[in-house]
Amino acid sequence: MKQTKHEPAAATASQDAAAYPPALALYVGGQWRGAQGRETLAVRNPANGAELGRLPVATDEDIDDALRHADGAFATWSRTSAWERAAILMRAAQLIDERRGELAVVLTLENGKPLADADGELSRVIEGIVYCAEECKRAYGRQLPPRSALLTQTTVKRPIGPVAAFVPWNFPAFLAARKVAAALAAGCTVVLKAPEETPAIGMLLVRAFLDAGVPSGAIGLLYGKPAQISERLIASPVIRKVSFTGSVPVGRLLATLASRHLKPCTMELGGHAPVIVCDDVDVARTAQACVAFKYRNSGQVCLSPSRFFVQDSLYEAFVAHFVEYASQLQVGDGLADGVRMGPLNNERRLAAATELVDDARQCGAQVRLGGARGAGAGYFFPPTVLTDVPASARILREEPFCPVAPILSFGDLDAAIARANAVEYGLAAYLFTNDLQRAATFAEDIDAAWIGINNFTPSLADAPVGGVKDSGLGYEGGPEGLDAYQQIRFISQSNMRV
Repeated sequence: MKQTKHEPAAATASQDAAAYPPALALYVGGQWRGAQGRETLAVRNPANGAELGRLPVATDEDIDDALRHADGAFATWSRTSAWERAAILMRAAQLIDERRGELAVVLTLENGKPLADADGELSRVIEGIVYCAEECKRAYGRQLPPRSALLTQTTVKRPIGPVAAFVPWNFPAFLAARKVAAALAAGCTVVLKAPEETPAIGMLLVRAFLDAGVPSGAIGLLYGKPAQISERLIASPVIRKVSFTGSVPVGRLLATLASRHLKPCTMELGGHAPVIVCDDVDVARTAQACVAFKYRNSGQVCLSPSRFFVQDSLYEAFVAHFVEYASQLQVGDGLADGVRMGPLNNERRLAAATELVDDARQCGAQVRLGGARGAGAGYFFPPTVLTDVPASARILREEPFCPVAPILSFGDLDAAIARANAVEYGLAAYLFTNDLQRAATFAEDIDAAWIGINNFTPSLADAPVGGVKDSGLGYEGGPEGLDAYQQIRFISQSNMRV
């Protein structure tokens, strides 16, 4: 599907108000269930703290209704042909493309990312749905070589069952669409627990799937108290698969809950991606590339580079260029013209960033740029650069998930790789060098599942994203992403009369 060319433009205040849904709601069993008569949560614009709306909190009754409808719809949806499922998904992608102007503004209002980045996220949403639509027609089994002329033995792929999907707020459109599209493409029904910080974009995506022809019971949308929803969904015998993207501690908790019921999990968890910069690169160009990817979405990206190791001879020049480029990033409301970096999404992330920088400073680190929250309303934290960071600093062990870049020096590549591996994460890792042997050594020895050499690549529709060590279980994206929602059946059929 060819996407519409779209040049996002800054919206006016009146357009902002018009773009945001006037009523936030859950979607359960063909009904949009609003906030009237319910406990609600405030949804806030991270650029100014203003309330955007009130979000209804799901009750146990809502959760049970969503489970019941997902179970009932599975019997029909799982038997819908792959070609029909693909056609519905293609229509959903087309509708999202047609509505992307509205969706991008809503995404920026809730998440804070610049409007151009929100539009870029929607491009990835569309690409991912289209990929799942095409890939579901290739869910091939195989025929085994016969052990007897009287036997036919085959394997087939079948949908695993209703899915509980949990997504975070940092890429709420892309991550929700990736899980929902893959599950629906495989023939599963889905109960989506979307993030309370960014609920409207979840509503608009679900509406697009429904308008495209997904049966009402095949998709449900819940918001509310995360522990209540996750425990009730995972404990239900209806749910046969759990898919979660988020932090390592929450991932451990959900995986433990699922293990009690022998339910398979896909877990895309946190990262602490190293970047190793060798002494044979163009230092200015490399620093510029690192700044652009580091501060994307204010550093709130699991694949984001978060520890920079620079070879001794380039270190000071790299730091100087990095600080120069980072200082030029325009920070502000994502709807304003020229803004390259928006606020952090919520007060929790702002407090966490402040704590990490304060801890590093107390340990002896030097703050070369930024280091303190912005003035005024909103959850702004500027691009921050740290040097002379000792190993005792928390920021070298904990996932930062904020716009703070510690830059360290190294002499020997093997030693740098060992330092890069000395954390419990293993999601992404990056190397910049023109030496093929160094590249081969890095690709072999680094503990990561997503590796970039001389480039930074965000997750792709046709490539599997996973993690090693504490960074996850299983894969999303690519054919592996659809396989996660299918089970293999072996069929042995005798061709003799009985």
